[in-house]
Amino acid sequence: MANIAKKVSWSGKNDETRGERTPLLNGSEEVRYNRQCHEQSLLLSLSLCPALLEMQDPVRSRPKEIPHNEKLLSLKYESLDYDNSENQLFLEEERRMSHMGFRCLEISRWVICGLIGVFTGLIACFIDIVVEKLAGVKYSVVKKNIEMFTEVGGLSISLLLWVVLNSAFVMVGAIIVTCFEPIAAGSGIPQIKCYLNGVKVPRVVRLKTLVVKVCGVICSVAGGLAVGKEGPMIHSGAVVAAGVSQGRSTSLKKDFKIFEYFRRDTEKRDFVSAGAAAGVSAAFGAPVGGVLFSLEEGASFWNQMLTWRIVKVSSQIICCLLYEIPLFICMGAIGGLLGALFNLLNYWLTIFRIRYVHRPCLQVMEAMMVAAVTASVSFAMIYLSNDCKPLKMDNSEEYPLQLFCADGEYNAMATTFFNTPERSVRSLFHNPRGTYNLLTLGFFTLTYFFLACWTYGLMVSAGVFIPSLLIGAAWGRLFGVLLPNKTFIKPIWADPGKYALMGAAAQLGGIVRMTLSLTVILVEATGNVTYGFPIMLVLMTAKIVGDYFIEGLYDIHIKLQSVPFLHWEAPATSHWLTAREVMSSPVTCFNQLEKVGTIMDFLSNTATNHNGFPVIVQASGEQVGKLCGLILRSQLIVLLKHKVFVERAHSRLHQRKLQLKDFRDAYPRFPPIQSIHVSQDERECMMDLSEFMNPTPYTVPQETSLPRVFKLFRALGLRHLVVVDDVNKVVGLVTRKDLARYHMGKHGLEELHLAQM
Repeated sequence: MANIAKKVSWSGKNDETRGERTPLLNGSEEVRYNRQCHEQSLLLSLSLCPALLEMQDPVRSRPKEIPHNEKLLSLKYESLDYDNSENQLFLEEERRMSHMGFRCLEISRWVICGLIGVFTGLIACFIDIVVEKLAGVKYSVVKKNIEMFTEVGGLSISLLLWVVLNSAFVMVGAIIVTCFEPIAAGSGIPQIKCYLNGVKVPRVVRLKTLVVKVCGVICSVAGGLAVGKEGPMIHSGAVVAAGVSQGRSTSLKKDFKIFEYFRRDTEKRDFVSAGAAAGVSAAFGAPVGGVLFSLEEGASFWNQMLTWRIVKVSSQIICCLLYEIPLFICMGAIGGLLGALFNLLNYWLTIFRIRYVHRPCLQVMEAMMVAAVTASVSFAMIYLSNDCKPLKMDNSEEYPLQLFCADGEYNAMATTFFNTPERSVRSLFHNPRGTYNLLTLGFFTLTYFFLACWTYGLMVSAGVFIPSLLIGAAWGRLFGVLLPNKTFIKPIWADPGKYALMGAAAQLGGIVRMTLSLTVILVEATGNVTYGFPIMLVLMTAKIVGDYFIEGLYDIHIKLQSVPFLHWEAPATSHWLTAREVMSSPVTCFNQLEKVGTIMDFLSNTATNHNGFPVIVQASGEQVGKLCGLILRSQLIVLLKHKVFVERAHSRLHQRKLQLKDFRDAYPRFPPIQSIHVSQDERECMMDLSEFMNPTPYTVPQETSLPRVFKLFRALGLRHLVVVDDVNKVVGLVTRKDLARYHMGKHGLEELHLAQM
C-alpha cells in the first residue's frame, strides 16, 4: 500500500486569506514547497476529503489561526510531558533519596491534597456568600419597586430598573473577562478536560485566571443570566491545585521553596485532577462524585467498568415501581433529544460569535444585551402569568411577588424567574403538588431553554450545570403533573419532585453526556441512594439518544477551539493505517555530541516550533545515525542557559554540576530561546547530551498499526513516539497532533481507504 498523501491543516493567531507556511509536527523539519521536495512533504487533513487536497502558497510568517474551523489544529496547544525522562540526573537523584525521603514525599502529597480541598472550599464559600448577598439586594430592591408601582401604575419603571441592574452586573463581569483574561470565559470544564487529556492549554491554570473566574461568575449569576456557578468552581479548584502543588506563584514571582519535587507536568496534572474533584465536591457537596468526575474525564476505561458496577449495585435497591422503568427510559430519550437540540443551536451560535462577534467591545455589548433580554422576558412572563397560589405561613419562597394576585397570594411564575437558579431548582424539586400549573411549567421550560442556549458561550464566566438542571426539572415536573391526569397512575404514586429530578438528570445528561459521575453527584446531592438506578437509567438513555445526533457540549467546544484532543480509542476502521502514514518526517535529530551553534540555529528557527528531538549516535562509515535517546526543547534551553558545554567542563574553571532542581526551577515558564545569549566562540563549543536525554524513549516499528500506536500513546500519556526502521534508525515521529487529525470517525477513514485502493 502506497504512502498516503496527507495535508497539514494548521492555525495560528490571525485569520487571513493569504497562503500559509505549514510547519509539520514536533521533531520534523520545515516543509519546503518545491518540486524537488514535494514528495517528502506531509499532506494531512482531518476530513481527508479531496476538496481539501490543495497546496497553499508559502509565506515567511507564522501560520494564522482560523478558530472557527474545527478541522484545523491550533499551534498554540502543546502536549504535557507526562512521561518521566529517566536520564542520569533522574537516576542519581533517586539513588540519593532515602526511604524516609520517599515517605516524606507521600506525606507531602497528602498535605497538598488537604490544602487543595481547604482553599477550594473557601473559594466556593466566598462565591456562594457574595452571590446570595448581591442577588438578595437586587431582588429586594426590584421587589419593593414592583410592589410600589403595581398600585399606582408605571411598572415599566420596574422593568427598566431590573434591566439596568442585570446589565450593570453583567457588564462588569464581561469587561474583566474580555480585557484581563479571556480564558476565564465559560465554565472552564472543556479546558480542564483538555488539560487532563494531556494538552497544555495556555494560561488555564494561572492565578490571574482564578481571580477573573471568581469575580466573573459572581457578576454573571448576580446579573440574572441563565448560568450556574458550579462549572467555574470546578475550574477554580483545578487552578488552586496547580498553584498549591508547585509551592510558588509565577504570576506574583513568589517562591515559597516548598513542594519543589512536584514541579513537573507528571505531578502537576495529577494534582489538577484532584483540584477538579475538589471543585465538584465544593459545588455539589458530592466528594465521591468529584472523584468519579475526574476519573470519567480522564479515563474512559474506568468509566465503563464503574458504570456497570453502579448499575449492578443500584439495581438491588430499586425505589421505583416496575411501570416507571419505561417512563424513565422515555424521559431519558426526551432529555437526549432536547440536549442534542441545545447543543446544535449552541454550536451554530458559537460559530456566529467567532465569525462576527470577535471584538471585545462587541462581546461586552452582546453580554449586556442578553442580560437585558433575560430580564425583559422574565418580567413579561411574570406579568402575563395568572398562576396565583396562596402564601402559607411556612412558605419557603425567598422573594414572593404578589403583583396582580389577591391578598395572601403570590405569583407562581415569579418563583422560577425572580430567583437565583439554585433556589429555583430547589423549589421545583421540593415544593408540593399544586404549586405550579401546567402553563407555568410549559412556558418556563420553553423560554429558559432558549435563554440558556443563547447565554452559554458569552464572554462571561458561567456554567451550564444548573441551567440544564433547571430546564429538566421544569419539564420533568410537568411530566409528573400530567402523568396522573392522562394515565391510570394515582397521584400519590406520581410524585412531581421525583420526576423533576429525573427530568433534570435527563436534560443535563443529554447536554454534557456524563453518566457515572453525574449519577453519583445527583445521588449525593439528593441524599437518597435509592435513586441511583433510575438516575443511571435516565442518564444512559439520554447519552445514547443524544450521541446519535451530535456530540456533547464540552466536546463541541473543544473541537471549535481546535484542540488536539485524543479520545480513548482509535477509529474503528483504521487498522490498515500504519505508523508510516501517520508520522511526521523528516525528523530533526541531534548528535549525542552536538555543536552549540547547530542547536541554537534549530531552536531559534521561528518557522518551526519543535519540542522533541531524537538523539542519534553515528558509527564510523554510517551516514545516518541510530537512535540513542530523546531530548526536549525545554531541557536544551536550560542547558544553554547554564552553558553546559564540554569545553567549559574540561577547563580549569570550576562549574557546578547541573541537577534536576535547575530544571524544576525553570518550570513551567522556560525562558525563550531569544533571551539566551551565546557568543560566537561559544557557538563552536560542543554539548554532550548523553547525561540529560531520555536514553529509553518509546519507539515503534514503522509498520505498527494506528490503533496500536494510539493505545500506546494514549495509555502512557506520551508526548513523542519515535518511529524506527529495522536497524533502529529514526524515520519519523508521532505526536498528539498527528493522531488527533486521524480521529475523525468511521466514514472518513472508509472513504480514504477506498480512494487508495
